[in-house]
Amino acid sequence: MTIVQAVLLAVLAAAIGAIAGSAINSRLQARAKAREDAREGLTVSQVLDLVVSSSPIGIAVVDEHQHVLMSNLRVEELGVVRNHLLDDRAWVASQKVFANGESVDFDVSEKMQPFVRGAVAVRGHAHLLHSADPRIAVIYAEDDSEQVRMEATRRDFVANVSHELKTPVGAVSLLTEALLESVDDPDSVRHFGEKMLHESNRLGNMVSELIALSRLQGAEKLPDLDVVDVDSVVSEAMERSSVSAEAAEITITTDFPSGLEVLGDRTLLVTALTNLLSNAISYSPPKTPVTISRNLRDTNVEISVTDRGIGIAPEYHERVFERFFRVDKARSRATGGTGLGLAIVKHVAANHNGSIRMWSRPGTGSTFTLVLPVYVEADDAAEETPLGRGPGEPRVELRAKNREEVRR
Repeated sequence: MTIVQAVLLAVLAAAIGAIAGSAINSRLQARAKAREDAREGLTVSQVLDLVVSSSPIGIAVVDEHQHVLMSNLRVEELGVVRNHLLDDRAWVASQKVFANGESVDFDVSEKMQPFVRGAVAVRGHAHLLHSADPRIAVIYAEDDSEQVRMEATRRDFVANVSHELKTPVGAVSLLTEALLESVDDPDSVRHFGEKMLHESNRLGNMVSELIALSRLQGAEKLPDLDVVDVDSVVSEAMERSSVSAEAAEITITTDFPSGLEVLGDRTLLVTALTNLLSNAISYSPPKTPVTISRNLRDTNVEISVTDRGIGIAPEYHERVFERFFRVDKARSRATGGTGLGLAIVKHVAANHNGSIRMWSRPGTGSTFTLVLPVYVEADDAAEETPLGRGPGEPRVELRAKNREEVRR
């Protein structure tokens, strides 16, 4: 190797070393910066941006020239800000804030559609961002729809209860006067006495069902649920309904015992099924059948009550489970109905993690189906199951007195 070659080789080695050292140094600096960023976390500005953008409350910042300086997605969903423009009612409130510096509440509930989906009431609040700068205001907006719906429901409920209770109370008062004026006529006394008994029974039933409905709407889980035999629930409900069915010349029929069980409150389930039977009897013509059937569908027990009555028009299907709603008010009052039976059924089903569905056609009849989760018991020791299982899966055994019937 010549002297020149040795010098070139030394220079090349030095250059490669410098490049490698620079690369290593860059990597070390990047790692140090990453560690520093990890230690510092988010900046204050980033935290504030995240808080505003993820807030369930609509937030917007506006200046005195109606320029929206900042807003989050929620305030746009509520319709207070649309296409970077402030709603007129919110701007009127903001102008009052700029004028006197005091906070102002406003309402953008009217004429919100179609911008705000599912909201019927939006309340807003505007105030100065800071007293030191009267040129910028901050606006908060909240969806108050649920509160408005609850208040409307409460008003309707009070109005309905007042009306429904007033009718039998007024009837009892009038019948009492008629009874006192007929003391010398035994036939009239008997007639008015029977009418008074009917109205007083109706009033008592209504009060009892109102109390039951109030408890069911408490949104509390049912405590200490027991294993309930579906067949015994059907039998007791049929027994409770036998007198009214006989009086209306209605025949109640049912299928074979199923042996199915559910977790629940037996008393409430009997009440729900009795209400379905009572409803079917009330709206069926004489000498027609009312049928109860029990089925296992997937993991649910379905108890269906079918009648051959007058049926329900499609426009009323969404309302039949409302409190005090009656398709035929005259017929319902004549049979002593309170208008609360199906509402109670709906809440009993919900409290048992179940549901109630309806099929009906005018002139054909109706079927109401109470759907409840079936009660099952795990048993890893067994190898077979009535419900079927894959290899290696634990056995799930239906607690049924007649497992063959369940298989079918």
